[in-house]
Amino acid sequence: MKLWNNDNELFEIAKKELFTALVGDVLDKLGYLHQFVSPDIKPLRADMVVIGRAMPVLEADVFCEVAPDAHLPLMKQPFGLMFEALDQLQENEVYICSGSSPRYALWGGLMSTRALKLKAAGAVMDGYSRDTPEILRLNFPTFSKGSYAQDQGPRGKVLDYRVPIEFNGVLVRPGDIVYGDVDGLLIIPKEAEEAAFAGAIEKARGEKHVQKALEEGMSTVDAFKKFGIM
Repeated sequence: MKLWNNDNELFEIAKKELFTALVGDVLDKLGYLHQFVSPDIKPLRADMVVIGRAMPVLEADVFCEVAPDAHLPLMKQPFGLMFEALDQLQENEVYICSGSSPRYALWGGLMSTRALKLKAAGAVMDGYSRDTPEILRLNFPTFSKGSYAQDQGPRGKVLDYRVPIEFNGVLVRPGDIVYGDVDGLLIIPKEAEEAAFAGAIEKARGEKHVQKALEEGMSTVDAFKKFGIM
């Protein structure tokens, strides 16, 4: 029997009962061995959790804010398609951005304000974020390499969005699930999500029995033999 009927129910179960290690362990068993991104991608605050559908954003380095003589029309547009990408966010989606060098911030306070209005689930950067006090005040789940105030205006542009991207070597496609907490950030492919979360829920509920047995003095060897969980 399926344990959830829609994304809202699944994401609520994940926030209440699960953590990324559990889902990652199940993905390993399913043969998806490389779904965690680099551990230097961290939440701005340890208690932040992000879970939602990926809205991938492709960023690239540039060397001026506007290039009037450029052959590519996008080069004449400040920030490229960043504003269009941001306005495209839908409920329960995660703005997940990669493609640039880590020389500037890819996310900030005003972007968080807009994303909150659109009921987005969070933002994940393969780079830096800024306006940290404002983001923390808004309590908007934001994962990045850390805080760095340097602006992307003359340094980067969004080239496209809702397209597949590579994030730290992990493929991210529109609609994949992005799940992050203090222990790491995980990309769950759409085709594996039902098995991954069902397995993680079963494991989470089983671990409560293991914990109780250990608290009562059972050895780890016997606990693993009995429950198959550790």
